[in-house]
Amino acid sequence: MKKILMLGAALIALSGCVSEPPAPPPADANDKCGAAEAQRFVGRPRSEIPVPVRPEKQRVLCTTCMATMDFREDRLNFFYDADTGVVKRVTCG
Repeated sequence: MKKILMLGAALIALSGCVSEPPAPPPADANDKCGAAEAQRFVGRPRSEIPVPVRPEKQRVLCTTCMATMDFREDRLNFFYDADTGVVKRVTCG
């Protein structure tokens, strides 16, 4: 019985050590395309990138493929490795 009480006391003490989840990063006023939110796709297969509702606002490119260099701050760019198909970076432009 004494062991059970000590175990219960230890569990109660440890429960105070549980930390809250980290706060989301502050919204960046320069992030007009939503790249901060889309960072969750980095390291994941390009097949997991959602189909865009507005295709003119998103493009998916391999890191070694040719692409136009026009900058559109409201366009979301996903860059993936051509060999592995894994998303390497997500940017606006």
